[in-house]
Amino acid sequence: MTSRVLTAHVPTDLADKVDEAAARLDRSRAWIVKQALSAWLDREERRHQMTLDALAQVDGGETIDHEVVMEWASKFIARHGEPQPG
Repeated sequence: MTSRVLTAHVPTDLADKVDEAAARLDRSRAWIVKQALSAWLDREERRHQMTLDALAQVDGGETIDHEVVMEWASKFIARHGEPQPG
């Protein structure tokens, strides 16, 4: 497999965390960065595909009326209480 070098400036605290993870896992910094970048790209590709799927559903008329959603939310809150942030 061929490879290329990518360079990025990152905050010092983030670089320190990479160093700590590399030491803890007995891996190189490069390995940690490759793992993190691969995981992020996988999530981003899934998010993008889900967005395209949702837009196709909207284009196909597969939507729920606002009033129906608000009625459901009101019933949910009445049963379970207001959601708390965080």
